[in-house]
Amino acid sequence: MRAFSTATLTFAATAATTALLAAAALLSPDPATAAPRAGHCSAGELCLWERGGFQGTRRIHELAGTDIESCVPLPRGGAASLANRTGRPVTTYQSAECAETGEFDTYPSGSWAPESPYRIRAFKIWES
Repeated sequence: MRAFSTATLTFAATAATTALLAAAALLSPDPATAAPRAGHCSAGELCLWERGGFQGTRRIHELAGTDIESCVPLPRGGAASLANRTGRPVTTYQSAECAETGEFDTYPSGSWAPESPYRIRAFKIWES
């Protein structure tokens, strides 16, 4: 029978734990693009919810009813979470006029953002 030292067993356990954590990190989806646990948004749509976590009233915008690269202001109150399934990048703005003096972020198609870092008051859909 072969004897193993405590140091060898500790090293083996640490190595196994590290390997499992690395594998889990690779298999875990990016939170910005992962499908949410709540909310629904179909292919071809930009969905905006009034509250974080895909809660509250949902507003849907489709390419057919939205001018590409035009500023689209949201109704009073704006949005706090979004899903971009348009097939095109979408930029959201803190400013209702799409001014770049406030906060703004661009979300690639397939993005799910449960909490915007600011109140979304307008957006633009871009050419691919």
